[in-house]
Amino acid sequence: SGSPYSSIFSSLSRSLSLFLLLLFDCFCSSDTQLWETSLVCCLAGFIAILLLPVLAKNTYISENALMPDSTNQRAVEERKKTRKERKKSDGHQRGGRRKSASHRQPEGITPLALIPCSANPVFSYQDVTEANKFIAELLHWKSKKFGSGIDVPRLVAKYMTSTGSDVYHHRFQPSKKEFHPLQFFSRSSCSGMVHDDGNSSSPAVNIVGVIRAPQGDGKESIVLVTPYNPEAISVTDAFSLGLAFSIFSHLSQVSWLAKDVVWLAADSRYGEYTSVASWLRVYYDPYLLCNSGDYTKSTGTYISLERAEESPEEVNSEAFRRAGAIAAALVIKIANASQSVKDTVQILAEASNGQMPNLDLINVVHYLAVHRQGLDVKIGTVSSLVKSIWLKMVGDLFEWVSETAGSVNPQWKFAIPASDFLEGTATLASSMYQQALGIPTGLHGAFRDYQVDAVTLEISPKTSLDNDMLRTAFILKMGRLVEGTIRSVNNLLEKFHQSFFLYLLTAPNRFVSVGIYMIPFMLLILPLPVLAAALYLGKSSSDFSNAANLVDYSKVNKKQSLSQHAHDLDPSFSLPSWQWVNAVKIVLLVHAWAAIVSVLPCLLDQLPNRAPTTSFFVWIVLSTLLLLSTWYSCSTCQGLVGGLQEACCNNWAVLKAATVGFASIGLGLMSVINFATAQIGAMLLVPMCLFVHPIKHICKAVKMRAAILIISNLVFGVLGFPPAAFLLLKGMSEGFSNVTPGDFVDWVETLWSWNSATYLYIFLVQLPCWVLCLFILLHR
Repeated sequence: SGSPYSSIFSSLSRSLSLFLLLLFDCFCSSDTQLWETSLVCCLAGFIAILLLPVLAKNTYISENALMPDSTNQRAVEERKKTRKERKKSDGHQRGGRRKSASHRQPEGITPLALIPCSANPVFSYQDVTEANKFIAELLHWKSKKFGSGIDVPRLVAKYMTSTGSDVYHHRFQPSKKEFHPLQFFSRSSCSGMVHDDGNSSSPAVNIVGVIRAPQGDGKESIVLVTPYNPEAISVTDAFSLGLAFSIFSHLSQVSWLAKDVVWLAADSRYGEYTSVASWLRVYYDPYLLCNSGDYTKSTGTYISLERAEESPEEVNSEAFRRAGAIAAALVIKIANASQSVKDTVQILAEASNGQMPNLDLINVVHYLAVHRQGLDVKIGTVSSLVKSIWLKMVGDLFEWVSETAGSVNPQWKFAIPASDFLEGTATLASSMYQQALGIPTGLHGAFRDYQVDAVTLEISPKTSLDNDMLRTAFILKMGRLVEGTIRSVNNLLEKFHQSFFLYLLTAPNRFVSVGIYMIPFMLLILPLPVLAAALYLGKSSSDFSNAANLVDYSKVNKKQSLSQHAHDLDPSFSLPSWQWVNAVKIVLLVHAWAAIVSVLPCLLDQLPNRAPTTSFFVWIVLSTLLLLSTWYSCSTCQGLVGGLQEACCNNWAVLKAATVGFASIGLGLMSVINFATAQIGAMLLVPMCLFVHPIKHICKAVKMRAAILIISNLVFGVLGFPPAAFLLLKGMSEGFSNVTPGDFVDWVETLWSWNSATYLYIFLVQLPCWVLCLFILLHR
């Protein structure tokens, strides 16, 4: 992250400018030169993607208030400074100096008193004892196997109340799975609320405790979340609740809290995400009204909809109590033993539609886990890429080039070891895919929908926790990790803003910022608008040349234009501007068809007793019939869409120009909504648009070029079709024996149920462009 990277970035910028000049120079060049230049630019984009793990930077904490490096030594130095200033206040120094000292230390409070990690963690063995006691009682209730699911929430509320915090219950029921095409990115106002329809099951109950900060004004808060299923509580759920309770009990006794602390014991019987999203919906919108009962606007309390004996506790705890604005949230989940050398913490950060928390929050967790508690931190990876032979060859090539360049000049050495390159690429692929998917990887996604920075910590012990000593050491480490993170966030005077919100992770401590990963995307999409303009201008010049060849200048009427006279001699001749209009009509028609097709999976989901594989083939048949019927009906209506067949048959270059232009617009818009989706889409869509040519034109080309074009059109034609690309990639990662066509239907339904923007990209950008490229390929 020094001068070598700066020189690399400068070189990439100069190369980008050079490619731009070369492509614009191709306006007056031959089609072969234009195609070759676009191909070089596309290849440069793919190479730049492979270089992203090499260009990744080490993470760092941008916000000084979050610095975990503020160790005991800094606190000691500050105390020494304070003692010196107190000596100055005895009157031996001048008044101006006393005034300056009092300004630096108002009311005798040391500023570093609130700096995180300025003292050793206070979480002690006594807190671990309380955690073990709570865990033992939870496992006791588990052994009784009560089916009501009431006793565990009652027990959690009892322990919360023992800390002296404000405790209340939040009841909810899951919303039905419904599709609202006109409200794709909006939330349902009554989703997650209690519905009294007579047939609904018993509502789930979140138990919430609030610690009021002794040093705060109640305007900000930190949320701690532990999901559990009260009807079938597991050992991992019990340990998660026990760890959270010990931390919550410890925080209720400290004096340095400047932000309120909220512990949400989320009832996950209807799904973990539903419980947290329902609570947040009421937390941020106290004026919700629901058809099932009254909700008092002034006090924010529910009028009880259940009988007293069905309440988790026979106390009046229905009042919905709020803390301050949520500054950050931590979701704690204990997983099964990982059988590794160290205890492991996996950080899950991806939220809906590619949203990520501020990088400082991840950096604080990573620093405290690795350098303070000696834990192993992991993030998601694509395991199949770690074992990839061709990727290892690329890593070895980069390492060899780096070593060769470093032998000439040590500052030119840029690459990382091949093993690190493999790990970085696998992690980068996972980060990009999870962001492109648009589905949260954990409960933290519910907070990110309200612009709250949050992460999920999945903690795996190295061995089973049956041993008392191992369990005590494990809870002590994790308690101090969470305590340090909360203390770091507690020190913030404002929202996270210093570090990055747009980034890709290549390791827990390495990232690629937005300024770097934009380069390969720009290299990929740069040929598209230039190619569209070049095709149109090339077609324009050739058509005017044909018009000149048709005309007998001795018979031209002075009052008649050259193009009008050429049209009289050949009725099939038309100006390029009118050909452009006809091509745009075709593109708009196909996109209108795609918009209708995008609703079909949602409608097929409403059918009873349907199988995913059957739905897939029904969707294919209906989409094909709809396309054919729309095409032939519109082509016969000259008043509605005139000259469609003529435009498609005679002017394939203009149609390709329009297709490429719309593809570049779609990728550009998608990059604003979800950049990872646009990046992956560009890797599939751009080569397909560049290589597509009519088959009859390919057969007339030179043998080598014809072979390249045929293979490329075949490969990218398959990869460009969304179902084929999904099934192929899933088969390569999981094995083709476990892949069925119905998996694509299930995947698509998951996308629209989570309101993922990737669903819109697949049906409104990728699919219509594939159909248009198919029209061009089959041109006669």
